[in-house]
Amino acid sequence: MSVQIYPIKPEQNEAICQIIKAVGAEFGAIGEGFGPSDPEVLAMSHYYTDDKQSLYLVATLNGKIVGGCGIAPFNDSTKVCELKKLFLLPESRGLGLGKKMAKQCLSFAKKTGFGECYLDTLTSMTSAIQLYEKLGFEHLNQPLNGTEHSACDVWMLKRF
Repeated sequence: MSVQIYPIKPEQNEAICQIIKAVGAEFGAIGEGFGPSDPEVLAMSHYYTDDKQSLYLVATLNGKIVGGCGIAPFNDSTKVCELKKLFLLPESRGLGLGKKMAKQCLSFAKKTGFGECYLDTLTSMTSAIQLYEKLGFEHLNQPLNGTEHSACDVWMLKRF
């Protein structure tokens, strides 16, 4: 088994878009208010660049793109970032890829100078929530002001 994790390349935008939309649909994240409907999903490599203090990683398993995870400023904040679009195809779950990508994104955020990291997700994504808890995220009673994902029902925050 060969696993690689690295920053997204423009030629991978379509594959990641399909993965985000398919996995989102698997968990009921369809339509407005959910991450898979964000405009950035169509061209992730254009939205996640070092000059924007953001990073989007892709994971490959035996050469096939199986998922991704990103970090970016929350509402153009210099203090709060957001862990975004952590989606993995079913065949790649349980291998630690989500944990590896999330840790790399959080390390990038800390080095970039962010003090907190926010995320929102769905109660149906139980494995993801367990991962976030292990990574030190704490549950919030409501979303941070300005979240784009009004349909999400789980909100979490990690302080560095």
